[in-house]
Amino acid sequence: MAALAVEIDDLVKRYGDRTAVAGVSFELPQGELLALLGTNGAGKTTTIEICEGFRSADAGRVRVLGLDPIADAARLRPKVGVMLQDGVGGYTAARAGELLQLFASYAAHPLDPAQLLELVGLAAQANTPIKRLSGGQQQRLSLAMALIGRPELLFLDEPTTGMDPQARRGTWELIEQLRRDGVSVILTTHYLEEAEQLADQVVMLNAGQVVARGTPAELTHTGSANTLHFTARPGLPISELPAVLPAGGQISEPVPGQYRLRAPITPELLAAVTAWCAQRSVLIEELSVERRSLEDVFLDLTGVETAVLG
Repeated sequence: MAALAVEIDDLVKRYGDRTAVAGVSFELPQGELLALLGTNGAGKTTTIEICEGFRSADAGRVRVLGLDPIADAARLRPKVGVMLQDGVGGYTAARAGELLQLFASYAAHPLDPAQLLELVGLAAQANTPIKRLSGGQQQRLSLAMALIGRPELLFLDEPTTGMDPQARRGTWELIEQLRRDGVSVILTTHYLEEAEQLADQVVMLNAGQVVARGTPAELTHTGSANTLHFTARPGLPISELPAVLPAGGQISEPVPGQYRLRAPITPELLAAVTAWCAQRSVLIEELSVERRSLEDVFLDLTGVETAVLG
């Protein structure tokens, strides 16, 4: 069994009469990436801040790299990199290279600042004042600041906000490389395709509670049927088809010759559909599967019309 980078058991945090986190539990094995998703106010920022040692829990147990984030803060901080949502904070008068040099001076064995700027695509902006960097460039500098100390565990809060598509893809590649190198990552993001692309596992929070957890594939395959589309000759006796399917389903012909089947998509279902058509000497010309996305799962579980994550 893999060692755990983060272990949270029945975490509770209250602010006055409001319970921000109500019994949250999850684990992150070392070397994996966990995406923590939720609407504004769902409790994910509070959960992350407790893991980082910026807030204390009211109840429950939290261990980060085997340590208590509060009691063992001095031992833990050199092992952890934190990328805050507000980026570089108040250092707007400094130049990008100067700021990274400053943060390198805090680390026992820092990465080379010049090489790190190159890695995040900011080598040309080393002498640019931070206030003149674009929002996406500031995000990349913030990521470099989180990486400078060679962390074992990264907390990335909305890491690609403000980036153009090319920079976002480059950041994804960097995060994937870090994970391959054994760095553990907890990521919050409002880009659900980002979580689907990067995460080994996803935890969804709503109203301070875990409402779903699993791999992206597990979450998108569970809960409601997916849709099978196929094209064949018009007018097939489709009312007969559900009876031969492994788990039934709903079949329609919205356009003559184009069929839509809502059912749990399995190899057995595909075999049953093609066999049913073959028995009628019907050739399926096109067949495709439309699966739910993480956004579909999120909207189903939270009941909101638009995913507003932060």
